[in-house]
Amino acid sequence: MIPLGDADRRPLHFPLVTTTIIVINILVFLLELAGGDAFINRWSLVSADIVAGRNWITVLTAMFMHAGWMHIIGNMLFFWVFGPEIEDVMGPVRYLAFYLLGGLVATLAQVVIDPASTVPNLGASGAIAGVLGAFLITYPRDRIRTVLLLGWFSQVTFVPAIVLVGIWFLTQVLDEIGALVQTQTGGVAYMAHIGGFLFGLIFGRFFETRQRRSEQGSEP
Repeated sequence: MIPLGDADRRPLHFPLVTTTIIVINILVFLLELAGGDAFINRWSLVSADIVAGRNWITVLTAMFMHAGWMHIIGNMLFFWVFGPEIEDVMGPVRYLAFYLLGGLVATLAQVVIDPASTVPNLGASGAIAGVLGAFLITYPRDRIRTVLLLGWFSQVTFVPAIVLVGIWFLTQVLDEIGALVQTQTGGVAYMAHIGGFLFGLIFGRFFETRQRRSEQGSEP
């Protein structure tokens, strides 16, 4: 399934933070292509290094890196579909803080689950998963215009956000189980997806603007 956009609402403001993060991810990916393995190994996160107190900067840098074309295209597509509406309800500053904290929590989840790993991990997936989690509790009934791929055929339909994001989360859980059963091959950290998603699901509403929370009856 390929999401195309929210059919029920449009952002009230230009998504400056979402757009900027996408541009940064694209620029870093171009640096990866130019720098090759040396660049990737230098700036990717290695759990064993973090546990040993080394290369802490990679907690941030790995958050803007990707393992290949499909990885970055998929991440940026989901981020562009679900991010602007969450930026609207949080405001730019809170949204940026939420995104970075979601990425941090996702990274720590991966380190905790496999602290001795020396395999480089990278990707914005954990932070974006946080955005998906926040979207799920904010607009669960929104219809997402989605391309369904049925073998050689495709069809555009409307899928409720709770169904689309739920399927996405289930695939991450299954991938994580598969990674635990088989020998870890590295690259994409699936536990980071789960950690980031749960962070967004639990804490997303706390980052909303006062006006938004007041409108929702969250404040006296």
